[in-house]
Amino acid sequence: MSNTRKIAVIGAGLAGISAASALVEAGVDVTLFERDSAVGGRLGDVGKPDLGAQYFTVRHPAFRQATREWQQRGWIAEWSPRLYHYDHAHGLRASADDIQRLVGIPDMATLAEHLLGSDPVCDSEIQQIQRTADEHWLLQTADGTQLGPFTGLVLATAPATAALLLEAAPQVQQDVARVRMRPCWSLALRFANPLGTVLDACFVRDGPLDWLARNNSKPQRPADELWVAQSTASWAEEHQHASPELVASALQQAMAEVLGVPLPEADQVQIRYWPQARPAEELKWGALAAPKLGLYVCGDWCLGGRIENAWLSGRQAAKAVLDK
Repeated sequence: MSNTRKIAVIGAGLAGISAASALVEAGVDVTLFERDSAVGGRLGDVGKPDLGAQYFTVRHPAFRQATREWQQRGWIAEWSPRLYHYDHAHGLRASADDIQRLVGIPDMATLAEHLLGSDPVCDSEIQQIQRTADEHWLLQTADGTQLGPFTGLVLATAPATAALLLEAAPQVQQDVARVRMRPCWSLALRFANPLGTVLDACFVRDGPLDWLARNNSKPQRPADELWVAQSTASWAEEHQHASPELVASALQQAMAEVLGVPLPEADQVQIRYWPQARPAEELKWGALAAPKLGLYVCGDWCLGGRIENAWLSGRQAAKAVLDK
């Protein structure tokens, strides 16, 4: 392997961090770019309730080994909530299972910072990529600054963003442009006193809600009574232009119906709209590669969503870079 390669990774969500860290471990010179002020993407924000990804599970042996190491380092812990299902026909029903659910501690977003370690992130929004005559890549930022050259490029962004950048690779662009992502509204409510319910989490099968969780039931969270409610993709699509106040009111009403208790006025309300929360279909791409161009695309959406798949997709992109 040549250590003279210089790779740009665009996007510091979990897939981008996974790809970048694997390349750095292999001795490759990597520059990681992120347009937002925080890393981690849909893991959410450090120090705030888990408004994004709620937990993750493990299926792949490589990811299992990684999560064991993370657990030993104190980055993640097992969460065993009192879990229920709800639908209009049957109401609340206990839903015990043997699935291991893992969460970042003290919040989901901190996991991204742990995985990133001391590797720097360039706070830049890349608006255009250009292939040079000597088969390198140049990146142009929103303010017109040109960066590079790079010998290889990994796009670890949402598919809509990646498609806009991929004019130099029409076939890859065509594949990525076909991917449809679906939205989600997330609501966090802090109450002065515990709600009168035994459940910690609930899969909701009717109405606007998809998921409901007592955030403070997760390991190493503050003891304050704090709940997170997340909408279905269909409801979010129908209400994508609704005001946050209307959304918060509707989701609170649905939450009260599920719990079967009246909700007191919340001391604090936080709401967030995720325009590209989950893929509409489960793909089996792993990662996309155009090796002759030194171009690779990854993201959880390449494998159908989930935290595990973001990590696996990033690793697969890094392997493709290293195998070239």
